Amino acid sequence: MNTEQPHDHDHHHEHGHGVAREADRRYLMFALLLLLGFMAVEVVVGILAKSLALISDAGHMLTDVGSIALALVAMRLAARPAADHYTYGLKRVEILSAQANGVTLLLLSVWFIVEAIQRLIDPPVVDGLLVTVIAVVGIGVNLLAVWVMSKANRQSLNVEGSFQHILTDLYAFIATAIAGTIIWWSGWNRVDAIAALVVAGLMLKAGIGLVRDSARIFLEAAPRGLDPVAIGAAICAIPAVTRLDDLHVWEVTSGMPALSGHLFVDPTVDCHDTRRIVEAMLHDRFSITHTTLQTDHAAVGQTASSNCSFESHGESLA
Repeated sequence: MNTEQPHDHDHHHEHGHGVAREADRRYLMFALLLLLGFMAVEVVVGILAKSLALISDAGHMLTDVGSIALALVAMRLAARPAADHYTYGLKRVEILSAQANGVTLLLLSVWFIVEAIQRLIDPPVVDGLLVTVIAVVGIGVNLLAVWVMSKANRQSLNVEGSFQHILTDLYAFIATAIAGTIIWWSGWNRVDAIAALVVAGLMLKAGIGLVRDSARIFLEAAPRGLDPVAIGAAICAIPAVTRLDDLHVWEVTSGMPALSGHLFVDPTVDCHDTRRIVEAMLHDRFSITHTTLQTDHAAVGQTASSNCSFESHGESLA
């Protein structure tokens, strides 16, 4: 008896349902307009004050704005239903967006590190008071943006990417405000380049995290917190299961884990009932709702026992 049963236990598990998505869009749009307006001010003041720290903050804010704009586009595309050749729809556009944000952060951070080193060697005169005032305003703007973004659904790597951008920028503005105050009081201009290096370091850290997390999804790695060995053992622990082959656990997009496998069931037991028991266990214990399980009766004489084994990634694990 060979049946392949795709199973989607709970269609509302996707974080893309209408009301939440619409609210997320509103939060993101508000943050986008807020940051876009302040970024324009910061670029002008950064050039006037000759402050690399302010310009690097503006550069990071540009990636904030780009990240939120990409997030909004990605959310709209990801909400489209599956069609034609795209059987999962365009849900992975969100992950492409997160990866683009990460790469942008990495490239900008390298540029600011090079610029800051040059300024450490030959520092220009920086207007410390102007830098301090703009940085303090920037802290306020970013606190407001962080508060708005924290209301959105951060389970999405796409929204989380935008949130991390803004949070990093908040720390960067604090560093810039400290640098501006020191320049204003002491006239030590090199501290502006040091603050720019701090900003670049924060950008580097955030960029590496986004690229790594999005790469895990593209490489079909098991989602964080889901151990395929533990899942295989849990399936094997179900009395009627004699063997589990071709176990795969991956993530379609953020918050949408999927699993497939080939179950062999005690020939004296109904294999459809066993499949339903396995699906319910995966839902309850591991929150996996998108499962595809092929079920077969084991050969006569192969009854379920404590010796059930399973195969994952081509290796048989007892």
